Amino acid sequence: MLVACWSAKGGSGTTVVASSLALLLAQRDPLGSLLVDVAGDVPLALGLAEPTGPGLAGWLAAGPDVPADGLHRIEAPAEHGLAVLPRGDGPLDPARVDALAALLVSDARPVVVDCGTLQEEVGRSLAAAATRSVLVTRPCFLALRRALAAPIRPSEVVLLAEPGRSLGPADVEDCLGVPVSAAVAVDPAVARAVDAGLLGLRLPRRLSRELSRAA
Repeated sequence: MLVACWSAKGGSGTTVVASSLALLLAQRDPLGSLLVDVAGDVPLALGLAEPTGPGLAGWLAAGPDVPADGLHRIEAPAEHGLAVLPRGDGPLDPARVDALAALLVSDARPVVVDCGTLQEEVGRSLAAAATRSVLVTRPCFLALRRALAAPIRPSEVVLLAEPGRSLGPADVEDCLGVPVSAAVAVDPAVARAVDAGLLGLRLPRRLSRELSRAA
């Protein structure tokens, strides 16, 4: 299963949602799960040291001569059976993105990709190839307008529910024509966990409960 998380507007919490989904899936699957960092912020969100190896950028740049297990070699272990495929330094060359997508789809583990805001072709291609294309959005007019104009059609929505907004899950579903699989409350406990580097050790209880439907 390949789950691509993306947003149409920055600051929507895509990295936190993708990381949390991957952690929940790792806890459920005996093989763990793989989190692919296209956007580049996953280590910070999980409280991991910045990877020093070649990362995804290096694998894509290596061309077709890369060893068959080359992708697996650059994974970094995290907590609770989660492995992270870091972005690495430099641009992401899209020439081999089809090969990358095929490897991720065929992985025996659940795979979650943080595609960011789809600014790069690699993120767009992985979101298009995903089994589940998850739009992470706030319930605001600007974000929904951009989502409607996005090059990728989501299969579902994870909604960041904010107090005081006039739009709710039903409005989002009517606008986008896809179901809201989870509504996640904007919770200061999540921000504190990320700031302290603790998200990868223990998900805040409320976040875990609300995302369980989408995992």
